[in-house]
Amino acid sequence: MIHYRYTDKEIKEIMKSMTIVIDTRENVNGHIVDYLKQKAIPMRIQKLDTGDYGALIPANPELGITRDIYFNGRVERKAHMDEITGNLQKDTQTAFENELIRSKDIPFTLIVEDLNGYEKMLKGDYRSKYDPLALLGRLNTFKAKYNFEIVYLDQKFSGNWIYHHFYYQLRHYLKSGAF
Repeated sequence: MIHYRYTDKEIKEIMKSMTIVIDTRENVNGHIVDYLKQKAIPMRIQKLDTGDYGALIPANPELGITRDIYFNGRVERKAHMDEITGNLQKDTQTAFENELIRSKDIPFTLIVEDLNGYEKMLKGDYRSKYDPLALLGRLNTFKAKYNFEIVYLDQKFSGNWIYHHFYYQLRHYLKSGAF
């Protein structure tokens, strides 16, 4: 495989076109879409096999990019701790775990739109009867088994976080010459 090293000017131009991909099944995300629109960040709504958000670099023949290039990283968004506990209720394999299995070999991040989510988990401050230590154990086991990270943040920063998460990963990728 031949790798091309872009100049800083070319990288800057490519990064302007970076597009956030939003899964068609993602809902109640007006705060994220509003952020992207306010910042004039390109976005595309289409089905993703895993995660709620991804990124792509659109075709740019002038820079040798002959077709859209999809970054393999994904972000899954959960609105609050109750959504996570609801996803983990059963002892059997859940849709949430299937999502983790599909994303095991790609950079994957779970964002929980609750700045105090970790504290709430430890205190059992959620509607579910899920034991706090069991929940902590299950999430940490999943993190180790499926190699992902969890980020707790205020909902008002979700759009900003998603954009910059992909922006700096893609920029690093381009600068490293792995493209």
